Amino acid sequence: MVRATKNPCTYILASRRNGTLYVGVTSDLVARTSQHKCDLVAGFSRQYRTHLLVWFEAHPVMESAIAREKAIKEWKRAWKVAMIEKANPYWRDLYEDLL
Repeated sequence: MVRATKNPCTYILASRRNGTLYVGVTSDLVARTSQHKCDLVAGFSRQYRTHLLVWFEAHPVMESAIAREKAIKEWKRAWKVAMIEKANPYWRDLYEDLL
């Protein structure tokens, strides 16, 4: 597994399996996911309680992580769900794996 902390990452959070999705980008996936889980991030994630880290992808530089985030945000929901289920078929919270 790629160590996802202190590296540029694109990630998807979910409220539950097949629930609301949130696509984000960060340079510290562990810290950012923790912020979402504790509702320290105001806005969409807090409102829709997207606390489960269901997919992430590490990048060599922040520019590629940001480009990937923007691309995924334009995708149809079905494409996002298919990508999540290919890597994480049971929508398991991947956060614990990062610790």
